[in-house]
Amino acid sequence: MHAIIQREFGAPDRVLTLGEAARPVAGADEVLVRVRASSANPWDWHYIRGEPLFMRPAGLGIRKPKFSIPGGDVAGTVEEVGSDVQAFKPGDEVIGFGHGAFAEYVCVRQARLAPKPPSLTFEQAATVPLAACTALQGLRDVGRLESGQRVLIVGASGGVGSFAVQIATALGAEVTGVCSTGNMELVRGLGATHVIDYTSEDFTRGEVRYDLVFTLGGRASPRALRRVLTPTGRLVQSSGDGGRWFGPIFNIIKAVALDPFVGQSMQFLDAEVDTASLAFITGLIEAGSVTPVIDRSYPLSEAGNAVRFVETGSPRGKVVVTMV
Repeated sequence: MHAIIQREFGAPDRVLTLGEAARPVAGADEVLVRVRASSANPWDWHYIRGEPLFMRPAGLGIRKPKFSIPGGDVAGTVEEVGSDVQAFKPGDEVIGFGHGAFAEYVCVRQARLAPKPPSLTFEQAATVPLAACTALQGLRDVGRLESGQRVLIVGASGGVGSFAVQIATALGAEVTGVCSTGNMELVRGLGATHVIDYTSEDFTRGEVRYDLVFTLGGRASPRALRRVLTPTGRLVQSSGDGGRWFGPIFNIIKAVALDPFVGQSMQFLDAEVDTASLAFITGLIEAGSVTPVIDRSYPLSEAGNAVRFVETGSPRGKVVVTMV
């Protein structure tokens, strides 16, 4: 099968090449999916670069990538199912997440799959798994967002942010999005009641207090973000810049260390793509509450450029990789 191959760590547009690989074989609890589309996430470039460096022994690979075929998000058609799989059959259209999705076929655990929303194309559906699950779990599960509360979403125009604004609105929250000047109208169109341009305003020194602050971009420290929380508000930290060694973990560690000493809740997000979360999001999509935002698409042969654009290009919404 055609697949994107990675043999060393480095810049995505340099180390990813189109090649041939053996078609994977589904295990007992796995589904073999014929991939129709995938999408690029920050998760991908972290794996491809092997950064943050302290994570290499913990799963990225020490001297070379643990996974020779990158990619995680998948939308496609079930080709075969393992002996323990009951929920899916060949021919089903599905979305999910499994290592090695930048290829014509990938094996995905059935617990990480859900039926594809009928209203979406495969390209639209491929944007959903990691980004939308991250948004949902950060807001609902870790952030405990409730209807009527105020939420500040930092990085509101990106892949996760574009889903987070829509999901928070669907949950009944009053949403304020933080983004750059050129993306303000996009964020308003996604449902944000208020939009802050971080290039002209320091959102950590505003007068409004929020029940939840969800960080998906930027370098603001947990101490700075506390200033705009209510006395019992929650911070869900999912971004930061600790360089090649620590990446976003630097601010996450600071938030967790601060948590026992303040009245507010300082939390971090470790998102997981699972069937239940995908089903909840699918319901919102079918109800018309959530619509994927696609910045641009790349063919499989240019997957390295797709990931590089996510890393450096500040995309509006998601970046798709198609099997053409």
